[in-house]
Amino acid sequence: MSDKTPPAVKTAGSTTAGAEGRRPGRRAPLFIAATAIAAAVAITIAVGSGDGDDSPRPGSANGGVAQLAGGSDNAKAATVLDRPFTKPDLVLTDTKGRSFDLRERTKGKPTLIYFGYTHCPDVCPLTMSNIAIARKQLPKADQDKLQVVFVTTDPARDTAAELGKWLPAAGDPSFIGLTGDFAAIQAGARSIGIGIDPATKDKDGTVVSMHGAQVIAFSPTTDQGYVLYGESTSADDYAKDLPKLIKGETP
Repeated sequence: MSDKTPPAVKTAGSTTAGAEGRRPGRRAPLFIAATAIAAAVAITIAVGSGDGDDSPRPGSANGGVAQLAGGSDNAKAATVLDRPFTKPDLVLTDTKGRSFDLRERTKGKPTLIYFGYTHCPDVCPLTMSNIAIARKQLPKADQDKLQVVFVTTDPARDTAAELGKWLPAAGDPSFIGLTGDFAAIQAGARSIGIGIDPATKDKDGTVVSMHGAQVIAFSPTTDQGYVLYGESTSADDYAKDLPKLIKGETP
């Protein structure tokens, strides 16, 4: 396999060509194939999330892989990147309607960043719930340090007020919700290897927002995104890794 061609990622019920999509609300394990070359390896993530539709579409990530993501009980959930990502240069609007400079406001803090949307039928609320469950198991001091940032991929519907209602129910009141200009959000996502597409409307009126399902962990010591988690990461996986991520250590 040439290292110029990203390896395919499959979800259950799909093919590499994406001819068969997943059924609405169905979760499937993430399988990542990587070349054996020690150089940086590209990852292609295919995730679809929509109102009643969850068919996959490829996005792309370009961080190097030091460990492969989980998917079995014996594998680690974390994918440690050998080429960490720089934190996105995003200035968006938080749930209170205030300007939020992502780099400045999370500088020096352990930070998890996820791109999704409130009308997502499965992976977005489940991811937020899993992180919330794990966060509650941390000592209070560490809970206060951890920053969880949810950036909407559907800003036309996800207003500041909408995010403010959804995040406490899906995750935790401490989670930071951000909305704003789609082009800026898309560029920020791509800068950390996450592909998102503008929301589209199907013939039946269903609005579909396609987005990568990765959670990227940023170190409090370097402010670099050095660990990736896929959609199959469980609450137990996060609970196991968060104490190390809080310190900027490798899980």
